[in-house]
Amino acid sequence: MGPPIPAKGHYDIGFLLLPGFSQLAFSSALEPLRMANHLADRLLYTWHLVSQDGAAVKASSGLGVAVDQALEPMPALDLLLVCGGVEVQRHDDRATLSWLKRLAEQHIPLGAVCTGGYVLARAGLLDGYRCTLHWEHIGSLHEARRFPAVTFTSQLFVMDRDRYTCSGGIAPLDMMLNLIGRQQGLALAEVIAEEFIHERIRGVGDRQRAPLRVRLGHSHPKLEEVATLMEANLQEPLALDELASYAGLSRRQLERLFQRYVGCPPLRYYLELRLARARLLLQQTHMPITEVALACGFVSPPHFTKCYHDHFGHSPSGERKRRQERQDDLASLSGK
Repeated sequence: MGPPIPAKGHYDIGFLLLPGFSQLAFSSALEPLRMANHLADRLLYTWHLVSQDGAAVKASSGLGVAVDQALEPMPALDLLLVCGGVEVQRHDDRATLSWLKRLAEQHIPLGAVCTGGYVLARAGLLDGYRCTLHWEHIGSLHEARRFPAVTFTSQLFVMDRDRYTCSGGIAPLDMMLNLIGRQQGLALAEVIAEEFIHERIRGVGDRQRAPLRVRLGHSHPKLEEVATLMEANLQEPLALDELASYAGLSRRQLERLFQRYVGCPPLRYYLELRLARARLLLQQTHMPITEVALACGFVSPPHFTKCYHDHFGHSPSGERKRRQERQDDLASLSGK
């Protein structure tokens, strides 16, 4: 269950905006609160925008957002949501982590949208909890063996006791609608969803990624089965004959199926899945390139480098260089 509505009559939510935060995810969390007040014609929710130093914060889009205060003095809150985005690892400084720990010591519920859960995990505030991040980052954290005491799920959002974590995009809208529904009644949450042309309020059981049939553009069950097998076996790729056998197909039938519906041979599709995972690991972790290659099923680093360059137009080390250049650009945008 969510936390009760405070006796003072309204619920006060803080948003810690980290540099490079996702504007869409933040707005998706804030707007349902505004609409709840509007539709109820009374003050159900108030909110405070917080930054690490009290200065305006630039979102990943470059748009600057003014805030109400810095970390200190600590505001009186009923819930604090950490709003993250690109390069969130650059903003988990000691002062921020210490501040979050002190909020937890005061039994203030904590949450996060998009990549903000990474900062809560760095502070040790998700140990023993179930939580979620954007699916791209979950895979990277698993590969890097970060936060073994945290249980990451692929759910859109997770409400585990006094921790509320959510993936990116518009998923925060669903989390906040569920929170409003628990506190104010489902009827209000449903009217808010209608106002936002949101067809269905998704629940805690909904998953982040679109169904495989949507991503592939069709619903052929054998193709879905084989593609799912590929995604589950990136580190130790299965041979084409094994994939065909698991699906009850001949090798030739499998090749025709991929050529017809996906437009490429199955092994090419498999290779692109492995390269996509490698790219995420290069962008989001500090794993050595040799370890990235092994984690994605390439036994030979030179072969990995060749495949990577052929597909993306630059080498794995070039990917890391581009990542550093993006970090430098973000630092320049934020004036730091």
